[in-house]
Amino acid sequence: MPFFLQTSRMSGIKDRHRLVLQHVVILIFLTQSCGGQHQMIGPTQPVVAMIGDDIILPCHLEPAVDAVDLTVDWSRKDLKPGSVYVRREGVELLTEQNPLYTGRTSLSVNKLQCGDVSLKLSTVQLSDAGTYKCLVPKFNAESVVTLAVGKFHLI
Repeated sequence: MPFFLQTSRMSGIKDRHRLVLQHVVILIFLTQSCGGQHQMIGPTQPVVAMIGDDIILPCHLEPAVDAVDLTVDWSRKDLKPGSVYVRREGVELLTEQNPLYTGRTSLSVNKLQCGDVSLKLSTVQLSDAGTYKCLVPKFNAESVVTLAVGKFHLI
């Protein structure tokens, strides 16, 4: 076989290998950049409650991950202090909590194991109405939940 045909054939093989290698690199990049990213999923509509209700402010990590030992922070920007509920490395930090929520907030440890970081709020008050932020700093994942509170009027 003449030299120029061998060179042309070798060049074609190298080009195919180069093309395959480029595709492999792109696939690796895409799986690395997309894999392991978590997002926080919350409701798209406000949660509605009546005074005195016990309610759940829904929020969960997607994909699901065991969140028992993670930091979970529920807060409201309009309050000082803004912390509604804080859990760090499996421990509730009640000293950081706004006094309006003392004894009225909790997370389910069983649900945390499945990435469900929903906040239970007991004995809802009118002052609980507002926008809540759920944050898991490890994944830089957050969601916003709006709570609307109504009351019964006796006529």
